[in-house]
Amino acid sequence: MRRHPRATLITAGALALVLFGGIAVAAGSAVGAPATASVAVKTPIPTPTPTQTGRPAPAAAPAASIVRMCSVAELAADSRLGSFQAQVRNAATGEVLYDRGGDTASRAASVMKVLTSAAALSVLGPDYRATTTVVAGSEPGSVVLVGGGDITLSRTPSGDESAYAGAAHLDELAAQVQAAWDANPANPPLTKLVLDSSMFGGAEWQPSWDSKELWDGYMPPITALQVDGDRDNPYNNTSSRSEDPIGRAGEAFADELGGVSIERGTAPAGAATLGSVQSQPVSTLIQQSLIVSDNAIAEMLGRLVAVESGSGNSFESIQAGMLTGLADYGIDTTGIVAVDGSGLSDDNAIPPSYLTQLFMKINAREGNLGVIFDGLPVAGQSGSLSYSDRFTGDSAIADGSVFAKTGWIDTGYTLSGVIHAADGTPLTFAIYALDDVDDSAKTAIDALTAGFYSCGNTLSNL
Repeated sequence: MRRHPRATLITAGALALVLFGGIAVAAGSAVGAPATASVAVKTPIPTPTPTQTGRPAPAAAPAASIVRMCSVAELAADSRLGSFQAQVRNAATGEVLYDRGGDTASRAASVMKVLTSAAALSVLGPDYRATTTVVAGSEPGSVVLVGGGDITLSRTPSGDESAYAGAAHLDELAAQVQAAWDANPANPPLTKLVLDSSMFGGAEWQPSWDSKELWDGYMPPITALQVDGDRDNPYNNTSSRSEDPIGRAGEAFADELGGVSIERGTAPAGAATLGSVQSQPVSTLIQQSLIVSDNAIAEMLGRLVAVESGSGNSFESIQAGMLTGLADYGIDTTGIVAVDGSGLSDDNAIPPSYLTQLFMKINAREGNLGVIFDGLPVAGQSGSLSYSDRFTGDSAIADGSVFAKTGWIDTGYTLSGVIHAADGTPLTFAIYALDDVDDSAKTAIDALTAGFYSCGNTLSNL
């Protein structure tokens, strides 16, 4: 009872009730009830089982909000950034973490090569190869060298690597032609070489380009027939170019054939093919273009995109071809202006917000876009981000974690790509330092990028 006092009281009460009921029944039997009276027995009505109602499930606890108090305001205020624009996104969620003029389309310098590469992967595909052919000419003893847009075709001996690793070689093409020509006893000796560069049309030099880019060794005239990107030294990435890339290619091929005259023209319709060689696939060309910012390959790809998309074969056709290729990625292309494929022109324009969205897809390796990621320079490790003036000092904290395309023209420096931030967050970013800037802008850009790296998903927009 001491352990269960309430249960003891209930039991005693029940026992008393039973005893009282028994006495009452006995008394009733003794007082006048007939002995033969029957007692009606009622069937008990079952008590309904109460409906079980569970406790309501507790509401899910609200997700902890992210406190974004990591500021890069001091880094972004660096006067070396000139007219500054930037945007940063969380690549996993798409959330914009930082924005300064992100929707304003401006010149992006060589970051334009990323858009050219994306368009080429869409229109041409990663396996497309540009083909240079030789066909029989319309006159006896003549052959026609037909340019297929391969600016990497090399005049170096087979077995040598030019500035473009894996490029096709003219001596290999000449050997095919000579073998095919000699196989027909009816052929007279080879006496004439005709050069056909009609695959590309219009001006060979974009009017907005500074001609010093030719002499400084960064850009050739754009023709469908040329060798080694028209370099004076075919082995060097940076080497002066000529004003007649078609003529240089013709002379190199004539030397391989031996004792032939040279003239310009077009191949006759239906002419028999005597030989052909092909460039590296687009996937390789993109990586060769991005890693050292090669202008010639970018222009080659931009013009081939225009031709294959049906928009035309001149500089004026690049815009339509580019937008056709970019349409497949489902990102609003409003504001994009593409007058060339390399980004050398001040007239190009890309909103930083377009780049941060495109790099989300590149980082996720959507479709064939992983090709672009694999070709990006890496801070402190490869390409144009491994040079001695990039990601030095305090900025070296981001070495190995920034995968981005560099850009430089006289009126601006840019950087755009992917950051694997210190907290594990993947970020996409674009930084433009425009107008009154000099080479020191690169240091300011790298410091700001390192700031984004350190902040990660706690980056403040203040």
